[in-house]
Order: sequence, then C-alpha cells, then structure tokens
Amino acid sequence: MNSQSIVDQIPALRRYARALTGDAWAADDLVQDTLERACSKWRLWAVGSNLRAWLFTLMHNLFANSVRTAKRQSPDGTVDIDDVAHEFHAADPGVDQAIDLQRCLLRLPMDQRAVLLLVSLEDMSYADVARITAVPMGTVMSRLSRARRHLQELLDEPARTAQPASATGKPTGSVTPLRRVK
Repeated sequence: MNSQSIVDQIPALRRYARALTGDAWAADDLVQDTLERACSKWRLWAVGSNLRAWLFTLMHNLFANSVRTAKRQSPDGTVDIDDVAHEFHAADPGVDQAIDLQRCLLRLPMDQRAVLLLVSLEDMSYADVARITAVPMGTVMSRLSRARRHLQELLDEPARTAQPASATGKPTGSVTPLRRVK
C-alpha cells in the first residue's frame, strides 16, 4: 500500500464523514480515526482489493461503534440541556426559513443515511455498499429506497415553527411551508 493512494481518498472520506456526522469537527475526528485505524491495520488490507471500499468500511464501522457507545451512555436518549446549549440558535423572525438538507439527512436512521450517502454522494455500486455496510445487496436496495422516501417526506413536510401568541392566547400568523433551495 502506498501512502499516496490513501491520501487520494481523504477528500471522499471527509465528504462522507461530514454528511454522516453533520459536524465539521466530528467529521475531521472520524477521518483521523479512520486513517489511524488504516495505518495500524494495513496488513488486513488485501493487496489488489478496493482500497476505497476498505477505508469506507473502516469509517462506517468506527461511526457505528461511536453511535452504539453514545446510546449506551445515554440509553433513554436524554441529553443535558447545558451540554448542547451552544447549538441553539434563535431564528431571525424576518427571514424566510429555507430547507436545511443537512438537518433532514441527520434525521434519517443511521443505516439508511449511510447507504444513501454512499450510493448518492460517493457514487458507489450497490455491491461495494453491501461490502462496506456488511449487509446483503437486497438490504442495501431496500434501505436506499426507504431512505429516499423518508428524505422526500422530510423535505416536503411543512415547517412547524412556533407562532407567537396574541393577547387572547391564540396563535397569530400562519405556518409558512419550507421551500426548496436549489
């Protein structure tokens, strides 16, 4: 294995990690962990096999392990509000709210999101995605179909913004649906 062949895969790894995690810092950490794992386990790579698929498999497994670990640490899904307070941003009431594709992607289940990103973003074949995610090709196609349908539903659902209450306690204004941004 030559180091240049791994370096050539870094942009694709970063793109996939960014889409998986939704956070630039977490994505860079995931890429770093993937590259460290690749360097420490390079003897497991079969010469002549698809290096890109092997690296994506390492990344997928690292990400899945981190998700499982996070669920074990907080099994009921609760989060301390003080830990995430820096992530809350007040929306500017005078500005239209546009679709945030990243948030919609992050609302997909992890297994669906991974398959959708590998096929759509990384342009991988179903066979490669099946090897990376360690599931049969039929499962890949099923997850991809469900992911596309779920993402479409998320993109089409109307905005559920909080409406200010009038003096009578009834909401004022109307709900503005999200609009597609190309």
